Amino acid sequence: MFTIVRDLARQNMEFLSGLLLFAVIVGLIVVSYFSPYSATDIYLLPPDMPPDGEYWLGTTSRGQDVFWQLTTALRNTLFFGIGVAVISRIISLVVGLVAGYAGGAVDRVLMAINDSVMVIPQFPLLILFYFVLKDSMTWTALILIMASLGWSYDARLIRSVAISLKTRSFTTQSVYSGMSMRKILVEEHLPYVLPIVFATTMNNMIWSIGMEITLSVLGFTDIETPTMGMMIYWANAHSALISGIWWWVAAPVAVIVVLFLALFLLSMSMNEYNDPRSRLNRMGS
Repeated sequence: MFTIVRDLARQNMEFLSGLLLFAVIVGLIVVSYFSPYSATDIYLLPPDMPPDGEYWLGTTSRGQDVFWQLTTALRNTLFFGIGVAVISRIISLVVGLVAGYAGGAVDRVLMAINDSVMVIPQFPLLILFYFVLKDSMTWTALILIMASLGWSYDARLIRSVAISLKTRSFTTQSVYSGMSMRKILVEEHLPYVLPIVFATTMNNMIWSIGMEITLSVLGFTDIETPTMGMMIYWANAHSALISGIWWWVAAPVAVIVVLFLALFLLSMSMNEYNDPRSRLNRMGS
């Protein structure tokens, strides 16, 4: 994986740009651990102060420093996206590799489950879960629910690669040498799908973070936990734009754009790397 990242950074400007933007995001998250304020405390500072030397991004109507609130909210949102992506990648890898290698009845059953999950309307279902589990809807529960909905498209993609790997000579040799299915999938097939997993991880993070922001802005999550969506929710609740407190909305929106752009560039460049013709064309140029 390190070799792939090194080659992409040298040959692909989109990947390097996305990596630098993501480094900025990571830098803000690291800074959040040095915040002088608790993320949940309110009315600690003069409200509605515009950006200046003391308050770099101004303060909110709730008496919070926008900069420090932003760093903590960004940390929570990114960790949420990573949590959903990691769990859903594990599910998609297991389903895709097993279905592609095993074939037959196992493949038909797994793909029937996969296709059923694929056609579920996700946003209405998440709202339904919120109303059913309103008193016990924690961020951990939301991560698990979204991860259980976000693996099906990628599992089918991994399955298609696994089917082609099954017919390769090295797989036949592994079978004749007495390797178990688990060992073949982990040691022989998994390295071939890791670039695809990396690219789909970026896409899944974009999807999950976008869902979190949408649900939070609508108030369908824990409104006391600072996230990017929650910052916009409270700004909207206090009519920030109407009151002229534009920095309360502008700061999280700008960081969301940077985060999405970084993930999109990383995903796009990784998809191009997975296409041999595009990779050779870029290396030739």
